[in-house]
Amino acid sequence: MSTHTLPARDLAQIAIFAALIAALGLPGALAIGAVAVPITFQTLGVMLAGAVLGARKGFLAVLLFLALTAAGLPLLSGGRGGLVWFTTSPSAGYLYGWLLGVFVIGYLTSRLLPRYPFWPALGATTLGGILAIYLLGIPVTAFNLGLPLWVAVVDSAKFLPGDVIKVVVTVLVAGQVHRAYPGLITGRPRPSATADTAAVPSAATTAE
Repeated sequence: MSTHTLPARDLAQIAIFAALIAALGLPGALAIGAVAVPITFQTLGVMLAGAVLGARKGFLAVLLFLALTAAGLPLLSGGRGGLVWFTTSPSAGYLYGWLLGVFVIGYLTSRLLPRYPFWPALGATTLGGILAIYLLGIPVTAFNLGLPLWVAVVDSAKFLPGDVIKVVVTVLVAGQVHRAYPGLITGRPRPSATADTAAVPSAATTAE
């Protein structure tokens, strides 16, 4: 099999998480503040994709979702879809930021496995799920609306309380998933205690 071909299991996981991001848009969006960038649950799906699937599969899941949205499917919260949301929309930068964010979360998460300690995981998810997304989202919002950068920065503060909650939820959920399904990102399941014991010769065998 080619190294560029994804196994059916990986393709299924990518499709499931793309669908999850779409489903999290069903409750709709909340518009707060002077800048028309809505608050949605879909960033939670992006964070989970990175923390559960890793950088490669998580990135592909978000890319699949965005590609379907760009093609016109109304998958963004509030039933939005089409290329306009990736060009002149105030939200455009945050959509591109999802790709950067999911990659950062996935990459850093893979470095924390198999233990996945809570506080480092919280830091990794915050770096990708908040800082990386805002890094692209805020300047593009300012540019598309013709606003001073500081106005877009101040307005982005409305996202912080919800995003912090999403980070915590992501880490708690991903921790349970990685304990239940070790090797989900790396593809190499953690050896069981039985296997470890079998690999070590017994004292009697050694004596013989």
